[in-house]
Amino acid sequence: MLADPEDEKAKLTTEDLIARARAGDETALGQILSAQRSYLRVLARVEVGRHLQGKLDVSDIIQEAFLEAHKSFPNFKGKHEPQLIQWIRSILAHTIANTVRRYFGTQARDPRLEQQLAAEIDQSAISLGGLLVDPGASPSQQVLRVEQTRLVTDALSCLPEDYQSVLILRHLEGLTFPKIAERMGKTVDSVEKLWLRGLTRLKKEFARTASASEVK
Repeated sequence: MLADPEDEKAKLTTEDLIARARAGDETALGQILSAQRSYLRVLARVEVGRHLQGKLDVSDIIQEAFLEAHKSFPNFKGKHEPQLIQWIRSILAHTIANTVRRYFGTQARDPRLEQQLAAEIDQSAISLGGLLVDPGASPSQQVLRVEQTRLVTDALSCLPEDYQSVLILRHLEGLTFPKIAERMGKTVDSVEKLWLRGLTRLKKEFARTASASEVK
């Protein structure tokens, strides 16, 4: 019996998709970028919050980054997912730097800003990967962070907006509860309770997302 083409697609690894995209498969490239959407959206949201006080739509930034990634893919030399993620993060940093420059009416490119954004995005990615991982986890468990990071962002994106905001502000921007309360226009007590509920919901959503991923 012939294999179902849809089943074959589902079994493709990121490395398989990279190879196909490099051979000119536009569908494979689309799958690669789509798989990173939630991840990039969270990272972009953090930087927009830091540098633009959340005054711009993150969706526009992600769309611009995807267009640049699509155009620049022939220049990507990596073969594995960690290399792909690092490459996409660098494009995101460049895109956000351009957005900040346009917002403030600055004409000249600022390499220092791009370097700062790249470093901040890398740190946010590390924080995301460790959000639901015990800091004392064994080295073998730490290796799973690359896979877990995307699952965490997928789970985070499924939460109500207030839960997303408080978790991002607390764990990725590193703000204190009083600062978060000021940013969100809430009391410190309500923010602390919101954070606890959000973290509980995130753990449940992560477990559901991880289980669904294993089934695939």
